[in-house]
Amino acid sequence: MLDRFRQYNNQQHLVPDGAEVLLAVSGGRDSVAMADLASRAGLRFAIAHCNFNLRPGDCDRDQRFVMQLAEGYGVPFFTTSFDTCAYAVEKGLSVEEAARELRYSWFARLCRDNGYACVATAHHRDDSVETFFLNLFRGTGIAGLHGIRPRSELAVGGLSMTVVRPMLCFSRADIDAYIAVRGLAYVEDHTNAELDARRNRIRHQLMPLLRELYPSVDTTMQANIERLSEAGQVFADRVAELRQRLVKVYTPQLSTMPMEIEAIAVGEISALSPQRTLLFELLRPYGFNAATVDDMLQAIADGHSGRLFLSPTHQAELHRGQLLLAPNAVPREPRLAVDSDAAMPSSFAGVDPSRTLWVDAEAVKGGLKLRRWQEGDRFRPFGMKGTRLVSDFLKDSGLSLIERGHVFLLTDSTDTPLWLVGLRADDRFRISEATRKALRINLAD
Repeated sequence: MLDRFRQYNNQQHLVPDGAEVLLAVSGGRDSVAMADLASRAGLRFAIAHCNFNLRPGDCDRDQRFVMQLAEGYGVPFFTTSFDTCAYAVEKGLSVEEAARELRYSWFARLCRDNGYACVATAHHRDDSVETFFLNLFRGTGIAGLHGIRPRSELAVGGLSMTVVRPMLCFSRADIDAYIAVRGLAYVEDHTNAELDARRNRIRHQLMPLLRELYPSVDTTMQANIERLSEAGQVFADRVAELRQRLVKVYTPQLSTMPMEIEAIAVGEISALSPQRTLLFELLRPYGFNAATVDDMLQAIADGHSGRLFLSPTHQAELHRGQLLLAPNAVPREPRLAVDSDAAMPSSFAGVDPSRTLWVDAEAVKGGLKLRRWQEGDRFRPFGMKGTRLVSDFLKDSGLSLIERGHVFLLTDSTDTPLWLVGLRADDRFRISEATRKALRINLAD
């Protein structure tokens, strides 16, 4: 196994020559075997252990065992303790998801602070096959059918790090045999108890059945995963090219828009082939699932505009021949600078009405208030005599639904609108020949 370990590391370019790697060691047989192989292969490494406090007594025992293991190898040892259950409840995650988020955030900080080139985890071939089936049944698309990659880049907590899996060339049976031959001590890894129920059923029910039907299923599946991974890379390159060509920055009409909007022309979507698959892959980074993509395509086929689609992280809208894409964001009040002593200019010709508002100060009752517009709000658009519903004005102005959600109204203390901020002033506060004192309000950058 030592030769295979070295060969796999070299073939996959997992750990650069002379670099130091951080081994994630739970104390179970998989990570103990990884540490032993790393030592025998002459890698420079440190050991990190997470105490998730999920099993009273056992977790502390595991922590002491891994500390002694690190002492035996004479390598640096890092450990930390998490209240995993409390974190899972706070974030609305499963225990497994919470543990993963906590440990990888900590690993990223260790790598940054100590200069480790990468983090090595002890995932093996069986784990990769299980992940393949999980992704297949979840419907993650082509990108999810590669199982666990030997090397990947993760961004967590504002930090990026490289994660390598040098044990993917071994099966669980290979590791068990290695542990026995080497006589390595380990602690019983009870993490299976915290595994996602679906993974547990794949491990303990589906895989034994497949091995009974197809005795060589493990090696066959690993070969399939490798081929799919290569095919997936070709496909990913094609999608990346499409994304670069099709996804454009959308220029909003609302000058106070707090985030960037992207857009894909509906005509380009209609020309995709295969349409559903490629659109799903284009939109996957935005969190949209296959069912929502189907709804988008149906709306496009029916010629429906003004439809809003939501994912956990983004919103999409069919608007004037484009599919707009924007992050879900709480509307943020625009920053205003008010000057009550401003001298009126001789001409307003050079004033940008989307950035600067001049009003008759004596017409303003009390202080100024800034709030989001609401259904039923009315104002008198500058240059008009009658009032209009704000909702009708926004619709006729061609603002997308996404932009409308970020429109604010500036009023006086009587809730009379002065400014649909960044869009249109209210005519009732206009500067006239009778104005004795003016108020200037600027949008701050």
